[in-house]
Amino acid sequence: MSTLILNDHLELDSAADAALKAAVHFWFLAAVVGQWAFLFYIIAFYGPSSIQGHFEAWSKNPFLPKGYVAGDTAGNLAFAAHALLAAVTSFGGAIQLIPQIRARAMAVHRWNGRLFLVTALAVSVSGLYMVWVRGTRTGTINSISISLDAMLIILFSVLTWRSALRHERSVHRRWALRAYLVANGQWFFRIGIFGWIVVNGGPVGITRSMGGPVPLVWGFGSYLLPLAVLEIYLRASGAGPRGRFALASGLVVLTLLMSIGIFGVVTIMWRPLLGIH
Repeated sequence: MSTLILNDHLELDSAADAALKAAVHFWFLAAVVGQWAFLFYIIAFYGPSSIQGHFEAWSKNPFLPKGYVAGDTAGNLAFAAHALLAAVTSFGGAIQLIPQIRARAMAVHRWNGRLFLVTALAVSVSGLYMVWVRGTRTGTINSISISLDAMLIILFSVLTWRSALRHERSVHRRWALRAYLVANGQWFFRIGIFGWIVVNGGPVGITRSMGGPVPLVWGFGSYLLPLAVLEIYLRASGAGPRGRFALASGLVVLTLLMSIGIFGVVTIMWRPLLGIH
């Protein structure tokens, strides 16, 4: 009898691990599709105009609170650098999460990781400059949420780098995952907002200038919620099978909601701006 109970427990434990692993893979696939769609949009929309110096083309984007400003060469260049460097974090961050690259091409993983961290730091500093020096903000609360995200990116990037230098693999992995999530805070913000619009059939709680209670709350939630889910996941190994099944189910639901947001931002914002029909 005890052997049967043990076997049942082992089977349930194995099933819980498989379910959680499948849910993580589902989330990663959706995230890669969404982030590389973001990469395509950034390169296609901001690339040509930034290279040619036609910054006024950014005015086509009604969602930018303060993109192009006539006569503000330094600010326009800072925004161009900020936008284009975000493409590097979208592409490079996803590459870092692929285990096959870590296992078979460690040199690629290391150099891409260094590029990701340096780029994330540059995006954070340029973001802080635009918020507090250039005045690209829609209120104090939004400025605080953006700044907190930037400070977390800087902190987590430094801790990721330090743990790599110390060859603390487990610690490094945890800080790298945290850095990846906060570095994609603006991506999570966009898909969250447009997912909300799709689900509600309109911009409920969102003003035309991207103000209102929903952006205010989600400004913090766009990176704090992913961080909270990550912390739960990192501790899932110590949870029982029921806890891992519950986490797997939650991840599937969150991934479906994230997919709705990706669909919303692509169809409502990115595709029209690129003139794709």
